[in-house]
Amino acid sequence: MKVSREQMAENRLRILDAASRLFREKGFEAVTVSEVMKAAGLTHGGFYGHFTSKDDLVAQALASTFRAQADDTQNISTYLDQYLTPRHRDNPGAGCPIAGLSAESRHQGTAARAAITEGLQTQIARMSRAEDGDTSPEMRRAVIGSWAAMVGAIILSRAIVDPELSDEVLRETRAWIKAEGGLTGPAVS
Repeated sequence: MKVSREQMAENRLRILDAASRLFREKGFEAVTVSEVMKAAGLTHGGFYGHFTSKDDLVAQALASTFRAQADDTQNISTYLDQYLTPRHRDNPGAGCPIAGLSAESRHQGTAARAAITEGLQTQIARMSRAEDGDTSPEMRRAVIGSWAAMVGAIILSRAIVDPELSDEVLRETRAWIKAEGGLTGPAVS
């Protein structure tokens, strides 16, 4: 039975969504193509109709996740308050791919690392834009430092077995960024 173009596109999105969630939950190496296809509700045999390899899937899943997140624009303060939370920490499958996968991405191919790079560049640019659309070097510096602190706080909070310390890392990083980070831009995603 021939599958329509619309169905192929829908299947591809289901695969990318499932892969993105599983990669963020478990890491690249712990997830198999079969597991992704099963999570997408499809058979393993259909995989190569969409992707050339698992490396291709990794890169495209990352790029798809960053594109989807780019559409979710919100105030920087709101974004900060949602990012540095136990909810984000405890749900990596629905969380930030940079916090969940950056350390692991160094073992991936160029395409996956390029997707991470592009996602980071987009995030920095979005967070750096002032109300008038300009980007000052000071704002860019504040964004890079604050973003690094945010990602680092999520990574550390996930590694810590002491729940009180984990919560404190999130809370104090959020307070520090609000007090010292210099983030005053309009919106991020």
